[in-house]
Amino acid sequence: PAPAPLPAPRLGQAVTAAEVARWNGDVFPDGRGLPPGRGVAADGDALFRLHCQICHGPAGRGASAEELAGSNEPLTSETPDKTIGSYWPYATTLFDFIRRAKPMGAPGSLTADEVYALSAYLLSINGVIDAAQEMNART
Repeated sequence: PAPAPLPAPRLGQAVTAAEVARWNGDVFPDGRGLPPGRGVAADGDALFRLHCQICHGPAGRGASAEELAGSNEPLTSETPDKTIGSYWPYATTLFDFIRRAKPMGAPGSLTADEVYALSAYLLSINGVIDAAQEMNART
């Protein structure tokens, strides 16, 4: 006879409805799913220095984590720079990733306004938008 199956380990904890709601906020390329809010690059700069610079370096030029700005090598190069400006210049994708995964030590902890501001800052230092442009669900 076959041996009895081992009992499943009791790992983790039950997920609350609030956690599911926080994780279940898809943002689509056309902007569907973006929450209300607004942000500008100046506010994003301060947030970046507080939450992101430790890993991504001053002005996103790289540290222990990938560089986010300052692309010198095109994607067709043997050593392409995959920065936001060269590889990821879509505000909706950027917003969704920041909201879900950042800051590294507390993913999902930023408000919509903070995520809009960080998105504006990162897009502006990559030359995708003007630093004075407000980011919101429409822009």
